[in-house]
Amino acid sequence: MHSHNLINVIREGLNDLNKSEHKVASAILDDPDGVTRASIATLAKWANVSEPSVNRFCKRFATAGFPDFKLKLAQSLVSGLRFMNKEVQASDDVSIYTPKIFDCAINDLVRMRDQIDAAQIEEVVTLLTETKQIHFFGLGASASVAKDAENKFFRFDIPVSCQDDILMQRMLASAGDADDTFFIISHTGRTKELVAVADIARNNGSAVIGLTPSDSPLAQRCSITLNADVPENTDEYMPMTSRIVHLVILDVLATGVTLKLGPKLLTHLGKIKHSLKATRFNAPRDA
Repeated sequence: MHSHNLINVIREGLNDLNKSEHKVASAILDDPDGVTRASIATLAKWANVSEPSVNRFCKRFATAGFPDFKLKLAQSLVSGLRFMNKEVQASDDVSIYTPKIFDCAINDLVRMRDQIDAAQIEEVVTLLTETKQIHFFGLGASASVAKDAENKFFRFDIPVSCQDDILMQRMLASAGDADDTFFIISHTGRTKELVAVADIARNNGSAVIGLTPSDSPLAQRCSITLNADVPENTDEYMPMTSRIVHLVILDVLATGVTLKLGPKLLTHLGKIKHSLKATRFNAPRDA
């Protein structure tokens, strides 16, 4: 697992900071690029705190002091990406809100890359390669993610289905047994119908995988949970980065299944690829 990005570590620790530390954190998160070029006196002025307060803040985050802190902050920004989630404002024009949306997606993907548990991935990959059939469930925006999962995983010669109708989900869960796996996708993990479906499936002895936030009601009902803690408020805003993060996690799982099944899968995948050739124009050749 990658070490956490310093900016993300600061953001995640905001609730544990005292008043002066919170001021320093806010100043840093408002302009991390500027902080890498500022003196300790300048940052203290921006945060309206004393220089010793800035130095104590830096040491709280496992650095030797302000110079070392700036170095690690610069390393966090070395790719040139902004790691801040900037909300779109009503006054933003296309040149402002377009990069903001990209930055938010990149930020959350990096956060998930740094936080994802390789052992959880391996456990889920093993289960998916050994199960009799997989049912992908999702509602709302997660339904399209479940459909993408079906499109990926049917290629592995494993029976799969995708359902976004809650009545069908309940019936399939009721008919499941220990050889079935139910993969439930939910950004909030708080949708009552999906939690109920997970309960039905578990009561029948089926494995239930949750792609959902840790400690959510759905996560508590699953056999295995892929913790996807994406800080996106979909109660107020339409889903964006959470959906992208879920899709990338499914790509990771699909890659793991491909590698685990090994050469015996290649003939099957080749048949599928060959079946598509007649549907496409030839690729242009180099002049």
